[in-house]
Amino acid sequence: MKYILLAVALLLNACDGSSPAAPKIAAPQREALEKAKDVEQLVQKQHEESQKKIGEAEGK
Repeated sequence: MKYILLAVALLLNACDGSSPAAPKIAAPQREALEKAKDVEQLVQKQHEESQKKIGEAEGK
């Protein structure tokens, strides 16, 4: 019984997950996603500005 409790305690301690050497698995993909979102916002802003200019030119 003592050995089972000891084994469970060791397993729980090993699965802590707060180790400083834990790898960041999808970090490059997250960075690429953030860059893509930034580009999308820039394209959307430019599209809105061009639509505004077109609207102003048609209104004259």
